Amino acid sequence: MNKSLNSQPTKIKNYTTTSPKSRPRKRKTKTKKRGLFYQLRPLFVILLLLVRTLVIVVGISTILGTSLSIVNNYNSSLVEENQNIDPPEETEAEPHLDTFFSGVALNQKIAALENKINDLAATYNQLEPGVFLVDLDNNNYVNIQAGTPFASASTIKVPILVALFQDIDRGKVSLDEMLVMRENLIAGGSGNIQYEEPGKQYSVLETATKMIVISDNTATNMLIERLGGADVLNQRFLEWGLAATIINNPLPDLTGTNKTSPEDLSNLLIAVEEGKLISLRSRDRLLEIMRGTRTNTLLPEGLEKEANIAHKTGDIRSVLGDAGIVDMPNGKRYVISVLVNRPDNDPKAKELIQKISDIAYQHLKRSK
Repeated sequence: MNKSLNSQPTKIKNYTTTSPKSRPRKRKTKTKKRGLFYQLRPLFVILLLLVRTLVIVVGISTILGTSLSIVNNYNSSLVEENQNIDPPEETEAEPHLDTFFSGVALNQKIAALENKINDLAATYNQLEPGVFLVDLDNNNYVNIQAGTPFASASTIKVPILVALFQDIDRGKVSLDEMLVMRENLIAGGSGNIQYEEPGKQYSVLETATKMIVISDNTATNMLIERLGGADVLNQRFLEWGLAATIINNPLPDLTGTNKTSPEDLSNLLIAVEEGKLISLRSRDRLLEIMRGTRTNTLLPEGLEKEANIAHKTGDIRSVLGDAGIVDMPNGKRYVISVLVNRPDNDPKAKELIQKISDIAYQHLKRSK
């Protein structure tokens, strides 16, 4: 038993004392060489990355330096140029409501419609019509003696109404301001204020409404006075570009000294529609008043009942007229002004205006 125990260590000793030339020793030598290579390789990689980074930094610095130099030189040149330029004078911007119009940029003449109206007018030998119509969808137009001055009759109340709302927009007048009806302002003819006692007061809104809806002449004279008088209004009409429109006498002006033209009336209505003279809020109020006009025996007679018109008539012995903005059921909108010179209150002028309105409406109804 002891003998077997003594023999076992001998075997272990013989195994562990293997010769140095054995395979395990050779593997140990190779492992040493690979370890040195892999230890040095990261250093080369890091060194290479550092070199590349340094090259990139130097390149970017060079580019930035060049760019900054160029920018500084450009800014310096701008400063030198600006120093030689005088600064612009400060000007006070005009409010939108003070912008005046000078006619309408018209497109093409509606030749077929113009011929129809001329043929119709030729059948009324003693009447001399003036017509200015503009299709607001495309600015195509009809012009028949449109720039000729006519006695305005009550159509002069349209530019007076526009002037009123312009002053309301400017804060010079308010709709609830009270106006006193004085004896020197009382006018005969249409209207009912003339029958009231002098000294009675009316708001600006009520006065303006009466001037248009029932064509009150006394109300018109009250507003002319409130707006500064005829001379002030005439100057404003000229500034607006109304070449033929002028107030020469207070209403009722039965002899026809106050003047306007179909072109002036239509241009004015277009300017109102486009918001060139008064604010959109005032435009809506103005058109609302004009839609209430009670005399509907002229232009409205040529329209279908579904159509709407904001308009103002004029009627004295020598002239009959009507001017307004028409809204058709199909969405089309147009402006039309018709003034007719006539002998001694000739009733055929009424018939002519009605037929002109009908021909225009039907033609535009079929057009696109």
